[in-house]
Amino acid sequence: MRRLLPENPVCVPMNESRPSPLRIAWLAVRPPTLPLSLSPVVAGAVVGALESGSFRPDIALAAGLSAAAIQIGTNLHNDAVDAINGTDRADRVGPVRVTQRGWVEPRRMLGVARAAFALAALFGVYLVILGGWPIVAIGLVSIAAAWGYSSGPWPISRGPFGELFVLVFFGLVAVATVAWLHTGSVTSPAILVGAVVGLPATLVLLINNARDIEGDVRAGRKTLAILLGRRGSIRLAGVFMAAIVFSLLLLAGLGRPWYGALAGLIGLAPAIPIRRMLTERSGPEAYNASLRQAVRFQMVLTLAVCTGLVLAAWVG
Repeated sequence: MRRLLPENPVCVPMNESRPSPLRIAWLAVRPPTLPLSLSPVVAGAVVGALESGSFRPDIALAAGLSAAAIQIGTNLHNDAVDAINGTDRADRVGPVRVTQRGWVEPRRMLGVARAAFALAALFGVYLVILGGWPIVAIGLVSIAAAWGYSSGPWPISRGPFGELFVLVFFGLVAVATVAWLHTGSVTSPAILVGAVVGLPATLVLLINNARDIEGDVRAGRKTLAILLGRRGSIRLAGVFMAAIVFSLLLLAGLGRPWYGALAGLIGLAPAIPIRRMLTERSGPEAYNASLRQAVRFQMVLTLAVCTGLVLAAWVG
């Protein structure tokens, strides 16, 4: 990647004033996306507390800080790399990318991304003290996957496995790891809750890639959305919704307190506008709006499921 930096002038001058440094940092970090990494931590902490009988705020805090730092590092890294390799062009229709706009040099952005990954490792030290070598392995794999999402010989973001990556790391692994730190075991409730929380995050990436099909084709990507087309991607989004309902029903079938997961059916309400906004002929604005709604959907769904589980345990 260092060899590419001086040979690829990726910064495209735009006819607009340069924002303040604080605004640039906000756009680069993309705080509105952070619930995607924090929701599974909350869900994992609730599952772990119900299974162990004791809530551990120290685990939730350390895991939340580490997860947020990994996602921030990934956001910054993608911002730089997608500008370097030509994926982000002047006609980009998605959220602003500050490297492509010429507001931050690629080298500086990559340096800040590495600093975020280092912070993630630092926050994870406490979790390693609690969980030992398994946490070291999970942390290293998570950081390597975040870096490899846009970099390396086979970047995940340029192929058809991005959605699987999100489901695994923003759902199954995150929830199961936090729960395991409470109990020392990985259980079926942790896996099912991981699926419930991870599928909306996967939907976010699917919508993003469906919006960007034309630009991604020009950039040489072969994402799942490109393989399926917009119509197929919209149908897959429906499959994700059905899988969430199925996971909730399976979880409720495990008995007390897991039947409280049925409260998650209420949390499906924010998904209704997403399906209405997404059609084969929808423009970029509709896809961007559905992206924001998908993040809200995950937040509301996670809150509904966790509230239902806690209430079911409390009622007894």
